Amino acid sequence: MTTKTPRAYWKPLAIGAPEPYRELPVRLERMIHFVPPHIEKVRAKLPELARKVDIVLGNLEDAIPADQKEAARRGFIEMAKADLGTAALWTRINCLNSPWILDDIGEIVGEVGDRLDVIMLPKVEGPWDIHYMDQLLAQLEARHGLKKPILIHAILETAEGVKNVEAIATSSPRMHGMSLGPADLAASRGMKTTRVGGGHPDYGVLPDAAGDAPRTLVQQDLWHYTVAKMVDACLAAGIRPFYGPFGDFSDAAACEAQFRNAFLMGCVGAWSLHPSQIDIAKKVFSPEPEEVKFALRILEAMPDGSGAVMIEGKMQDDATWKQAKVIVDLARQVAAGDPERAALYGM
Repeated sequence: MTTKTPRAYWKPLAIGAPEPYRELPVRLERMIHFVPPHIEKVRAKLPELARKVDIVLGNLEDAIPADQKEAARRGFIEMAKADLGTAALWTRINCLNSPWILDDIGEIVGEVGDRLDVIMLPKVEGPWDIHYMDQLLAQLEARHGLKKPILIHAILETAEGVKNVEAIATSSPRMHGMSLGPADLAASRGMKTTRVGGGHPDYGVLPDAAGDAPRTLVQQDLWHYTVAKMVDACLAAGIRPFYGPFGDFSDAAACEAQFRNAFLMGCVGAWSLHPSQIDIAKKVFSPEPEEVKFALRILEAMPDGSGAVMIEGKMQDDATWKQAKVIVDLARQVAAGDPERAALYGM
């Protein structure tokens, strides 16, 4: 596939459109909290909700009935005019082959584009989908005099999209990141599960037989391969990977375990579809205070990141210094936007 030269990559795609970001804005993004904007009582609670979350997303796609699509779009535009404090504002528009997509983009950018941080694009199959959105957004930004570019966040929810994940990640400077979309991806792959995220009791391994000793099936993670592939593609491109939805609101422990797996593998956040998942994401995607304290000890013992030291009987060198810096940098970012965590970290 032909790629743009570096100089062309950073040029605005329409006369009068804002310059693309060279670096993504620094924001705390532990949870993307989905709200149905066509429900008035939900919109009424937004100012209070926004104080608890990092990102508020007005959902226009799945879970919005076809006869409520226009009401959801108008509701999002009203929602964008509310006082959301420091929370970022996103929307998930309808997919590119839907009858609502052009009105979603045109009306939202035209009326509240200056308030919008990120558009989440469903069912991205390849860089061609991003190129289309990139050009269209640039034209609309220029038409309406926007001063900052609207970023694109892709959802990986088809086998084709996963196959093309590296090309999607580097397709445009407008790329913010990607999220795993496990439900649609399961259907696209022909996976035999009706769960939305999480594991499956039949997906596991047995230990080797040892005589008549009982053998216990150990459940495995259906999404490990895809999350790892997505994280590598995103981090190589300098964009942000997210775990997507966990559909069983009644199983907080399983939700926390799935979010923690994603966090440990490199994801920066996850979707929260129910208020109960906000605190889970806040907890999981913030480093533990004891881990932060130990990481600070490593940085203090090796200020320039060179050499080797022993701390609590464990050798620390330049590789562990880099690991410690990841944790401390994240802790400082969390502390800047979360006073409770700042107190726990002593920052």
